[in-house]
Amino acid sequence: MALKQVSSNKCFEGFQKVFEHDSAELKCKMKFGIYLPPKAETAKCPVLYWLSGLTCTEQNFITKAGFHQAAAEHGLIVVAPDTSPRGCNIEGEDESWDFGTGAGFYVDATEDPWKTNYRMYSYVKDELPKLINANFPTDPERMSVFGHSMGGHGALILALKNPGKYKSVSAFAPICNPIQCQWGKKALGGYLGSDVSKWEAYDATQLVKSYPDSHLDILIDQGKDDQFLSAGQLLPDNFIAACTERKIPVVFRLQQASRFCDPSLLGFCSVIFGVHTWQAVKRVSLNGPRSH
Repeated sequence: MALKQVSSNKCFEGFQKVFEHDSAELKCKMKFGIYLPPKAETAKCPVLYWLSGLTCTEQNFITKAGFHQAAAEHGLIVVAPDTSPRGCNIEGEDESWDFGTGAGFYVDATEDPWKTNYRMYSYVKDELPKLINANFPTDPERMSVFGHSMGGHGALILALKNPGKYKSVSAFAPICNPIQCQWGKKALGGYLGSDVSKWEAYDATQLVKSYPDSHLDILIDQGKDDQFLSAGQLLPDNFIAACTERKIPVVFRLQQASRFCDPSLLGFCSVIFGVHTWQAVKRVSLNGPRSH
């Protein structure tokens, strides 16, 4: 599959690049950001996938997270896809900030008119990793995932629905129990229809209840003053209770912050992202580097 390079910038002796490609899964052009650390010039590297939140593009993480130094130091390739298909000419796709464009919710839609294009779950799980592994110096057996808000929801469900696929999973202010919050009810109802039992397949709190073992370490950072926490959109307590019942380790840290995407928190976020990067490094290193 052909990649078109959109931009390339040297950063901490590596390169932050953006590419565009034609997605077979989403049937539109998609962009993703990829950071190639200095180590990628001479060796295959583990890959950390970042999933962004509502309204974001691939640019938000690149410009706001301050992750490049940690990724360079630890030899991690970091991939940041867009959050939805774009330009599909679907009626209503641009009418809401929390549904349609910029709000794919990392599900495979089953309802018209969304089901042809809105297949972000399969795109992130299958098509994008195959594309990355075919075109960059990756170690396919060492892959982790993390994300923010809607993207934190995406990271959690990807790890829980695919035991063993990801070496680590972590999230910032994730939507933990979407079948119980307004964001989730709107998105899941629109993409999957009115049968709530179908929504459970994309709800981390429901998925963890049937997770087959306890071999999954989860790290969650949550801003104490996040307005969406108090508004009942994130519901981390429900997820933690379900993990506790299943004896699945989860580290939940309540930080003195609001939303991690706030540009004024860039310095703070770079430290937090460094911790999450290290979480991924520890887990991918358990298997040791492969010989090439």
